[in-house]
Amino acid sequence: MINFDDIEVVELPEFNGGTGVTKGRMIIDNNVKIMKAELEKGSSIGEHTHTTSSEIIYIISGVAKCILDGKEEIVKAGECHYCPKGSTHSVINENDDTLVMFCVVPNQ
Repeated sequence: MINFDDIEVVELPEFNGGTGVTKGRMIIDNNVKIMKAELEKGSSIGEHTHTTSSEIIYIISGVAKCILDGKEEIVKAGECHYCPKGSTHSVINENDDTLVMFCVVPNQ
């Protein structure tokens, strides 16, 4: 079992060229990176390409604007955004509420 409340918060300013600060609690090993992340209003994870892995992002609370290979999608709490290996994406919080998400990046 993983209790993310027991993991220290790491602040990632302008994560992947984004804006603001991404706050994350991360577990990284040889098989996977798992992160519970928070984006405040106006913050984003910059556009980046997943050349070696895919990524699954589950929205816990808030609303994310995700741009996947140039196409915008709105992802709400209880929904997932999926970035396949080889695709480019970004995640943006344009809403007043903090965006809280659970991200999984398996080594492939």
